[in-house]
Amino acid sequence: MEIRSGQETMMATDASTLLHNKKVPRVIQRQLLAALSHYPELHATNIRFVFTQTLRKSVMAARPVVRTLLRGKKHRVYDILISPVFKLRYSIEPIHQVDDSVLIGWIGHELGHILDYEMRSVWGIARFGLLYLLSKRYIRRAERTADTFAVQRGMGDYILATKRFILDHSELPQRYKDRIANLYLSPDDIVELVSSLEGENSRRQEEILDTEVKTAGHPFSH
Repeated sequence: MEIRSGQETMMATDASTLLHNKKVPRVIQRQLLAALSHYPELHATNIRFVFTQTLRKSVMAARPVVRTLLRGKKHRVYDILISPVFKLRYSIEPIHQVDDSVLIGWIGHELGHILDYEMRSVWGIARFGLLYLLSKRYIRRAERTADTFAVQRGMGDYILATKRFILDHSELPQRYKDRIANLYLSPDDIVELVSSLEGENSRRQEEILDTEVKTAGHPFSH
């Protein structure tokens, strides 16, 4: 009979909760769990993480499964397509061998897209897809929105690691780097956003503390 420590049991329970309605490749399950832990809003969302060789311009892509869109939000299914290899100029690298923080950041960005889709109606998603195909400005807006959602959920360091990995990698094609630099939040943008969010959180904590102090000074206040 297998005996588990309390910590092991808790970790198994946490993993089971995070993987609810999720289909994940075991080889990157640990990194997926780390990214999913930042998105409690997606706990019940049906998401399939699928390895595919069909991606041409990106390493990952988040897409709704079209046939499920008319079933109601609770029954929607989304795919996050993942290239099994990272293509370099003179070689290839299996995606699961990329540094953990980089891979978690990549996944976190795609989960940002899923969160964006979840906030939209069926027609909103259809409009998103059409504009994404037709407008480079809209692509830029959509990609920066996904980055921002991830940073707002505490993934700033991961998103930053992913961007720096791409932009600083000597073996990545310059065309791909230019696309990332043009469409996504820059490392400086991410640092600035994280600082802004930290300042906002600090102000909120000070306001809460100030309220608690005032309430403590007036025991009969309601």
